[in-house]
Amino acid sequence: MNLMKIAIIGTGYVGLVTGTCFAAWGHTVVCVDKSVGKIAALSRGIVPIYEPGLEQLVADAASRKRLSFTVDLVDALKEVDVVFIAVGTPARPSDGEADLSFVYAAAQEIAQTLDRYAVVVVKSTVPVGTGDIIERILARVLPGGSFSVASNPEFLREGSAIADFQVPDRVVIGTEDDAARRVILDVYAPLIAKNVPIVVTQRRTSELIKYAVNSFLATKITYMNEIADLCECVGADIGELAIGIGLDHRVGATYLNVGPGYGGSCFPKDTLALLRTAQDFGVSLRIVEESVSANNARKRRMALKVMNAVGGSVDGMKIAIFGLSFKPDTDDMRDAPSIPLIETLQRHGAAIQAFDPAAMLEARKVLDDLTLFDNPYDCARDADALVIVTDWDVFKSLDLKRLREDMKGDNIIDLRNIISVPEAALHGLRVTNLGSATPRARENMARETPPSWRAPSPSARRVGVLAKPHPH
Repeated sequence: MNLMKIAIIGTGYVGLVTGTCFAAWGHTVVCVDKSVGKIAALSRGIVPIYEPGLEQLVADAASRKRLSFTVDLVDALKEVDVVFIAVGTPARPSDGEADLSFVYAAAQEIAQTLDRYAVVVVKSTVPVGTGDIIERILARVLPGGSFSVASNPEFLREGSAIADFQVPDRVVIGTEDDAARRVILDVYAPLIAKNVPIVVTQRRTSELIKYAVNSFLATKITYMNEIADLCECVGADIGELAIGIGLDHRVGATYLNVGPGYGGSCFPKDTLALLRTAQDFGVSLRIVEESVSANNARKRRMALKVMNAVGGSVDGMKIAIFGLSFKPDTDDMRDAPSIPLIETLQRHGAAIQAFDPAAMLEARKVLDDLTLFDNPYDCARDADALVIVTDWDVFKSLDLKRLREDMKGDNIIDLRNIISVPEAALHGLRVTNLGSATPRARENMARETPPSWRAPSPSARRVGVLAKPHPH
């Protein structure tokens, strides 16, 4: 393994995780950012994002002098071997297209600063052809042969980013340049030694892989959410259905959990960016279009589910919200389902009290008129109803007896299917979840369906998978 000097431009989620993990492998890494305050904090060991394990990894790498932080790009690029561009590419509010202004600005600064051959690697999620433009930007200033441009998309899940980087499903490298390919393979030598699959492909193919993967996963989530709606109407159970289809190796068991809709920093913006790229080339991606539309509608519809569960109106009610971030183990509020849910409930007259283990500071930036609490039981006190929005582990082990004593009402609307309905009933709590027959649907089936064809009650079901066939 050839140890290298690596510069990371951008100390956001992707840049910081990437740089820290490279440093943990032994490379010398300099992370660059224009924010003086952020760099000062990182230099003191203060990590600005919530990601399990990251703060300790930063501290360890910094103590070994392998990881440093600066606002000085000139210093960072001295004798550098590889420069990773890891700046944000948010969706433009006007049309949803990826905003590449930070990417192009970084390329221009690299062109003005680079003093030796280096490989410029785009880690940011960018539309097809972005690498071509970066190459032209660099070529206006730098002589031919003094740089290479490659694509290396990230596949990090917030909440498990360290493990995703250190033990990934694969590494994708996009380049037609042999020198760049050799350099990047050296960077990832520890993963090659672990037999992690390395996909070396054309740069444009690499750029498209990231969008294609995220759009496929977003579609898979949306599909299961719609099937959950059907389950509620016909008396089927989404949990058992997910087992039944997830065991098919052609489908796979991941991303079959239902919920209030996907959010976060990747799926919403990447699906929109893929649609814009397709439109630029006159291609219709109807499945992705419908997934985006259905997901947005679902987030709003969850408020109606809450209102139906409490009798049709939340006017004057106190509603407790458990979980604000778009998923557990992160403080990311970008496109979180909690936002439209809370805003809709507030418009219908509800007072919102909320708790999240990590995201309450971020939530204050995007939501108004919230009363925030330091623990779930204080949050639930005197609430007419409780809504579980994010499946943090702390919500999977709630003391239901104490919860019932603290609440004024008895309704739990579980949008993550983590509460045991029978156990909750023992403590006088009524649970409305996703993908199971609603009380009204069960009543209708009991009236309209012949007894021999009625769906079994939850208590009568046997749920599980046989480990092996019964011997004959």
